[in-house]
Amino acid sequence: MSRHIIDKTPRSNTGARLRSFLAIAREAGQHPAIQKLIRRPSERSGAGRRLREFLRIERGHSV
Repeated sequence: MSRHIIDKTPRSNTGARLRSFLAIAREAGQHPAIQKLIRRPSERSGAGRRLREFLRIERGHSV
């Protein structure tokens, strides 16, 4: 059984375009905003935060 004349798979170049775009983006390096986010010190909850959470649970408070 042959295919009907209007049964065509849509052709798109999005895969090739996406690959090209990603290759160019990788060669260009990281955006300065991304570099700042990576270098930003992470928030440390520390023991004080854990203690407060344990006390909250012990007192029976929920969220």
